[in-house]
Amino acid sequence: MKIEHIHHVAYRCKDAKVTVDWYVEHLKMDFILAIAEDRVPSTQALDPYMHVFLDAGQDNVLAFFELPTQPEMGRDENTPEWVQHIAFKVADRETLIAYREHLESKGVEVLGVTNHGLFHSIYFFDPSGHRIELACPDPAEEEKLKRLDAVKWEMLEEWSKTKKAPKHADWLHEH
Repeated sequence: MKIEHIHHVAYRCKDAKVTVDWYVEHLKMDFILAIAEDRVPSTQALDPYMHVFLDAGQDNVLAFFELPTQPEMGRDENTPEWVQHIAFKVADRETLIAYREHLESKGVEVLGVTNHGLFHSIYFFDPSGHRIELACPDPAEEEKLKRLDAVKWEMLEEWSKTKKAPKHADWLHEH
């Protein structure tokens, strides 16, 4: 028994139409479908919603709910805004730079390119305030993944005991 892949990931949005239009225009995603009901199928709660689905490539689906009768959405104020994000992979650095230029030309504030050692990425926010990351592989990704794979369990064990960053992969951010 094993999970095949993510069916979809769902977030709340402030406005379904604005969200769909933004992802289609800015990230070139296709709008797949919309579902709207007055009752939640799983709970039968009376809570009208619009549920929209976007194609994030390779059978990955990004979905959003607009909930007009609920209090305005916020975010977890106890978690720094850099933590919770949606990351999408792009083919290469050239594509990453092209997206950065495209987003900036549309007035989107973009942070990066940030070199994470294993991959390079840019960051920005969607209209609902969700942090988005676009990432491309580092040219030496395969070799670096092997090195990280060799120490992952040791790192996790050390972190579990000390809650301090293990030093096994310090080499990753040495530029």
